[in-house]
Amino acid sequence: MATYSVTFKYLLDDYAVLQSLTPTEIAVGQSITVGSVDATFNGTYIVRALPQYLFLGTDTEGDLLYDFDIPIANQVLYAKTASNVERIAATGTITYTQTCTWVSAANLVTYLGVQITNPSDDYTLITQAVSAGNDFAYRRRQEAGYIDSLTTSPGGDATLGTLMYCAALWRSRGSLENTFASFDGMGAAPQQSLTPIVKQLLGIDRPACA
Repeated sequence: MATYSVTFKYLLDDYAVLQSLTPTEIAVGQSITVGSVDATFNGTYIVRALPQYLFLGTDTEGDLLYDFDIPIANQVLYAKTASNVERIAATGTITYTQTCTWVSAANLVTYLGVQITNPSDDYTLITQAVSAGNDFAYRRRQEAGYIDSLTTSPGGDATLGTLMYCAALWRSRGSLENTFASFDGMGAAPQQSLTPIVKQLLGIDRPACA
C-alpha cells in the first residue's frame, strides 16, 4: 500500500483531478481511495487517466481535453458527478493498494508437487512466496507498460511465470547468497529466481507493444 499527499484539486465536466506531491505508481484502471480532501472528492474510485497537462473538460463526444501548453505532473483523473471546482490548493491523501492474486498457495503447492501441512513453517513460507511472487510479477509487468487486472492473470504464460518465480523463492529457504541450500557433496546448485524463461513468460524482458 502506498499513500501520496494531495497538493491541488479541481473538477470539470464530472471528472475530478488530483495532483500529488510526488510521482506515483498508480496505473490506469486501478482503484484508489481519496481521503481528507473534502466530501466531493473523497471516496474510492477507478483511475480513468493520468494527465500530464491541465485538464480542460470534455468535448461534445465526451473525449478528454487538455491544454498542452500547461504541463502538470503527478495528476490522477477519475469520474465524479458533481459541480465544477476550480483548480485550487488542497490537502489530503491518495491511497493506492496493490494486492495481486494471480496464483494461490494451493496452486504453488500443486506446482511444487510436495505435501505441506497447514499450519507449519513450510506453509507460512508458501504464503510469503506467493504474496511476494504475485506482487513482483504484477509490478514488473506494470513497469514494462502492461495494464493488468490485480485479480485475474493476463494469460497462462503470466500464470506459469509467476508460479515458477514463487517456486524459486520457496526453494531458496535457508540458502546463502546465490546458491540453494544443499547437503550434496558435489556442492550447491546456483540459485536463479528470475530466469530468462520467467522473464519471457511474464513479458518483462521487453516493453509492452501497442
